[in-house]
Amino acid sequence: MKDWKKTLITASTPILNAMQIIDTSSMQIALVIDDEQHLIGVVTDGDIRRGLLNGISLDQPVDLILKRDFTAVSAYRSRDEILCLMKQTELRQIPILDDQGRVIDLRILDDLIPPTEKENWVVIMAGGLGSRLQPLTNVLPKPMLKIGNKPLIETIVESFVMMGFRRFYISVNYKADLIETFLGNGSRWDVDIRYIREEIFMGTAGSLSLLPESPNHPLIVINGDVLTKISMQHLLDFHTSQKAKATMCIQDYFFKVPFGVVKTDQHRLTSINEKPEHRFYVNAGIYVLEPDVLQFIPKNITFNMTSLFEKLIELEYETVAFPVREYWIDIGRLDDLEKANGEYPKVFLDDPR
Repeated sequence: MKDWKKTLITASTPILNAMQIIDTSSMQIALVIDDEQHLIGVVTDGDIRRGLLNGISLDQPVDLILKRDFTAVSAYRSRDEILCLMKQTELRQIPILDDQGRVIDLRILDDLIPPTEKENWVVIMAGGLGSRLQPLTNVLPKPMLKIGNKPLIETIVESFVMMGFRRFYISVNYKADLIETFLGNGSRWDVDIRYIREEIFMGTAGSLSLLPESPNHPLIVINGDVLTKISMQHLLDFHTSQKAKATMCIQDYFFKVPFGVVKTDQHRLTSINEKPEHRFYVNAGIYVLEPDVLQFIPKNITFNMTSLFEKLIELEYETVAFPVREYWIDIGRLDDLEKANGEYPKVFLDDPR
């Protein structure tokens, strides 16, 4: 039985602490109480990510992001009633309160219903040349380069398998036979792996036009050079909660100018900013797409995912950003490969999850 009391925090608790509780308790929620144990709000992974997008820092109190309009029930509600309410509200957790509004329990959907296999397809884009990783990629395609003790693409597939995904499409082109021979049909993981064979290099989205049929559920697309510990359940929950047509994972990127930046008005010096630091959000190469979005991908040409998002924005479809706070690295250059190899044992072998 999970110890729900580990999820209790106060409104002054730093967001970073709440984030750690959400991750380590496996209940994916933190319950915010006052001095008398009354429930005053809840914090989920989605609340934290929305706060980050709004510029709130992790050292600020959860009072700034907590959800005060929450759903809770009394101890008199039966299991079936609670389960029905969860289905109606699409909630995965519901606090149980006594007559005074104090927390006495927490019901988790996964405890009420055994976890099932996810019906979402996963598409791994593994067809690129990997030119920046030459000479290594003269021999192997980038997804087959070893990170830690196994090829990168094996780690990607196994991460999804552990999270309950069972149907994969691998988009291949450069040295496709090496990837197909290694992964096979997925039988060693008891999953279904199929291949999208690009006749030309089709970019980061173009090969989706070659899917033999349309999915019935949101589709996860990930670049084959991305190593991450993102919770795909959190990503799907966020996508659904935002009623999005397309979700793009984004990553914080900091750039520090190593010089004093000078502004002038013709010959006049107006300001000097010594070694300024700039913060951007960059595309993390992981996406969730609703099935009907695929109609906007042209056939038989190179087409990038950024172009798809630009098209959806132009059409005023709901497109949202999911900030990555877990481990993430893009293996694009030789120094990225070296960095990932150094971090792999701690992130992927020592991780208790």
